[in-house]
Amino acid sequence: MKKKIVIIGGGNLGTAIAEGLLSSQFSAAKDIIVTRRALNAIQYLKEKGIMVSDDNPGSVAVSDVIILAVKPFQVKEVLTEIKHRLTEDHLLISVATGIMIRDMQEWTGINLPLFRAMPNTAIAIGESMTCLSAANASVVQIKYVNELFNTVGKVVTIEEKLMDAATILGACGTAFAMRYIRANIQGGIEIGFDAATANLIAAQTVKGASELLLQRKTHPEHEIDKVTTPRGCTIAGLNEMEHQGFSSSLIKGIIASYDKIAKD
Repeated sequence: MKKKIVIIGGGNLGTAIAEGLLSSQFSAAKDIIVTRRALNAIQYLKEKGIMVSDDNPGSVAVSDVIILAVKPFQVKEVLTEIKHRLTEDHLLISVATGIMIRDMQEWTGINLPLFRAMPNTAIAIGESMTCLSAANASVVQIKYVNELFNTVGKVVTIEEKLMDAATILGACGTAFAMRYIRANIQGGIEIGFDAATANLIAAQTVKGASELLLQRKTHPEHEIDKVTTPRGCTIAGLNEMEHQGFSSSLIKGIIASYDKIAKD
């Protein structure tokens, strides 16, 4: 029997999860509910057959799995609102940044299976990188949550203490990668391509490079060595980028983002 899933929070990530679960056929549209106070913003989901609601407690009461996709500062309020509808049979999954499992245990006041998940917005097209941590969950429940996120990308289980770092590398990392692609496009235009063609070449090249690492399980330097010839154009470009602080700036950016999330 398929589990009924309610996604509380119909923002960018919540709707991306809903669309990902639907397009991967992990869940039927009738088994997905998305809630949001401003219902007009998610009415388009009804055209896909997904149920929408502004009633969090009522939606929880008819669901088996709750995915909290609200802002971190809203989590306590939402859990306080729905806790009288929660049972030990529910699976509660939070994708809110910085909210610890122990916080959710305190706010719910019930010993139910709890998960923290950090996907990214590529979940909408089945290409998310999701990091998971769990507490009070059985092997069967952990397997289910892994399968849920595996249908919309790749999953890795980590210690909860690494969740903030996972947010930076996996979620913020999407924006970092997009900024690299944008710069690649701008450079492509400068050397003669129109914007659409430069966009296609840059995006597909990055996709191909990623697949090389994922499928061959090699280190980036191993693949770099294959395309750098003595006195060639690739090494000339790489060296100039490094002279300008390319790798250093990326590392500093990741650390700056981590420091921000750790302080907040």
